[in-house]
Amino acid sequence: MSLGALTDLDDDALRALYEPPRTPWLRVNFVSTLDGASQGSDGLSKGINNAADKRVFDILRSRADCLIVGAGTLRAEGYDVPPLPLVVVSRSGELPEGLMHASAGRVTMATVAHAPHLARSRSLLGPDGVIVLGEETVDLVALKSVLAERGWVDQLCEGGPALFGSMLQAGIVDELCLTTVPRLVAGTAIRIAGGVDVDVRLRPEVLLEEDGTLLGRWLVN
Repeated sequence: MSLGALTDLDDDALRALYEPPRTPWLRVNFVSTLDGASQGSDGLSKGINNAADKRVFDILRSRADCLIVGAGTLRAEGYDVPPLPLVVVSRSGELPEGLMHASAGRVTMATVAHAPHLARSRSLLGPDGVIVLGEETVDLVALKSVLAERGWVDQLCEGGPALFGSMLQAGIVDELCLTTVPRLVAGTAIRIAGGVDVDVRLRPEVLLEEDGTLLGRWLVN
């Protein structure tokens, strides 16, 4: 395992530290408090992130081929269209409002055959912008494979917790990048993974520190 200070690494060295050992490679990135909350008092992850987390966040996005996010998280966090291809995962097939005017090819919808908003998303994104994977539930194993066939082999997911839990259950997660900020918030905040019962073992690959913030790279065994 690599241990070190984040401030000792320039951006090129930090990018190299997150090089995937093979492709396709699916990593999930989250921030959490010491007591396990994935959100601040505002109900958003931005309520607990900081400059150290933002630096790794930006590095992961800069090297990824695509970004995978659940539709609910996109709405809650108020995502804009990111600079890399965005894959929206939604059983309803409903495109978040803020993404409806994205340029052609910037957003892809992964949904199911029985999605009530399937036709609407096809009209907005075009036939190549919608991937139907399953009848009632999105086939996440197939999703990873289909994205790789498009050339998107370095895959980054930013949640939310329900999607992360389902990905763990499906056995497609290769890596968790977890920033732990030195804060306690108590309350009823949600954790980074939810929705299903899983027991997945990980091993530490990288652990960096800056002003009490821990930035870990954990590989799924």
